[in-house]
Amino acid sequence: MQNSRSFPQASAAQRSPHPAQARRGPGHMVPPPPHANQGQPTLTPGQLQAQRLEEIRRADAARRISRKPTDRELSTEELSGVIVGDGVERYNKLRDVERRLDSVMMRKRLDVSDNLQRRYARREGILRVWISNTAEGQPWQVMEEGGSGMGEDGTFEIGENSQATFRVKVEGRLLDEAAEQEKDAEGEKDKSTEEAKQDGAEKQEQAKKPQQRPRFSHFFKSMTIDFSRNPQLQPDGYSAIEWHKPTPGLQNSSYDPNSSEVSFDSLEFERKTDENINVTIKLVRDEKSERFRLSPLLAEILDQEEEDRAGAVQGIWDYCRAKGLQEDEDRRGIVCDDNLKRLFGQEKVYFPYVPDLLHPHLQPLPPVQLDYTIRVDKSYIQGDASSNLAPCAPTVYDIRVPLPNPLVSQLTRFHTSKSHLTTLQQIVKTDDDLALLVQKIQHTNAKRKFYDNLARDPTNFVKRWISSQQRDLEVILAEATRGGDEGANSEEWRKGGEDGVWGSTMAKESVGLWLARSGAKAH
Repeated sequence: MQNSRSFPQASAAQRSPHPAQARRGPGHMVPPPPHANQGQPTLTPGQLQAQRLEEIRRADAARRISRKPTDRELSTEELSGVIVGDGVERYNKLRDVERRLDSVMMRKRLDVSDNLQRRYARREGILRVWISNTAEGQPWQVMEEGGSGMGEDGTFEIGENSQATFRVKVEGRLLDEAAEQEKDAEGEKDKSTEEAKQDGAEKQEQAKKPQQRPRFSHFFKSMTIDFSRNPQLQPDGYSAIEWHKPTPGLQNSSYDPNSSEVSFDSLEFERKTDENINVTIKLVRDEKSERFRLSPLLAEILDQEEEDRAGAVQGIWDYCRAKGLQEDEDRRGIVCDDNLKRLFGQEKVYFPYVPDLLHPHLQPLPPVQLDYTIRVDKSYIQGDASSNLAPCAPTVYDIRVPLPNPLVSQLTRFHTSKSHLTTLQQIVKTDDDLALLVQKIQHTNAKRKFYDNLARDPTNFVKRWISSQQRDLEVILAEATRGGDEGANSEEWRKGGEDGVWGSTMAKESVGLWLARSGAKAH
């Protein structure tokens, strides 16, 4: 086809000598970048053929999916006159049970998702931290060993040449690990024999894998150990000790979640000194949802001092619902009471703006600080029997830490189990078979109706059927001039008067429209 747009013809001097430019019409063509196709391997004819066959296969699969029957409903009115006995009643009961089962499953699914997302699903546990130290080469130890390590003049070396060292160990574990393991063992004993047989293979596979329990480093993303001494005395050996958890990313391609740098229960370090030193261990929490310290006004409303952002917003919403502060017309409009007026400084708040209004009332949580004194004296290293002090007795701290929701691991194990995947495949296959069966039943019922009507009144049925086929042919050929679903030779079209088809308002309007079109064509 030629383009209907016309352009002024250029002179011979203005025309491009290159035929490709002449065909492209007006406009400048941007040349391709140099070496654009370099680096791309040239496909062989066999590879091109394989790609073409793959595209045909995908198109065929998409076409089959589009033709896949999805209707699984049977009209009981149509089947009531066909099925003998109580088949229709039993089918209705089955459908009612299926609807109630779908309702229960959907409600349980919403309960599980709500439990996973809401703030009350978060559990807290106690992480117990032990801090202790040992010492070697201290002056009192050298004296007990016979003076080995002393200088020629009978003095001890102090400074870089000193052999007096200490080693600090920081270890942390959850307190409820043993109780949870006992509960799991009791729960396994209470399972039925059939379930144990079905899950036997999965348990063996899980037993081969290392037990995934929360480690000390999983709860924190950084740790800093500061020495409380003058850095000018020995600045080289007592700088702050820092540990930062590696994070996965594009720049850290060698990230391994099971490595000793990411997952560990204890941290040890060694330094030189012959005197007691105070240290401060700072632990920065590693939480999926960052928690904040609430302002006094917000803490009074929510009745807690720490909460994450989503929990604070949810708490305000629950408070407004409990106090009846929502407007009747728009539930998102909140009429502030005295507490909310002091919190927001407004008499009325639009709830979508609450997260922004709560921002000044959320302060970052400070890191957890653990104070410890590194002791190298004899009474601590060897213990004191008079005061029942064990050698190198650790200092113990208990830290409340959020624990992962147990439903997450259970759902993950359930969704990835082979038995669950096999059950889903069986359900999908059964569902497809039901759809095909329903389609066959509907086709068979349509044939039954066809032959039943033909047997009752063959003459009029054939006339109506021919008229319907003629109507379909007219629609296909775009020659349809009458409505559908009517028989041209039926008594209804032959009857006149106001009560007949020709006396109806639709017929009058159609005749008027036809006359108007005919008049317009005549003019």
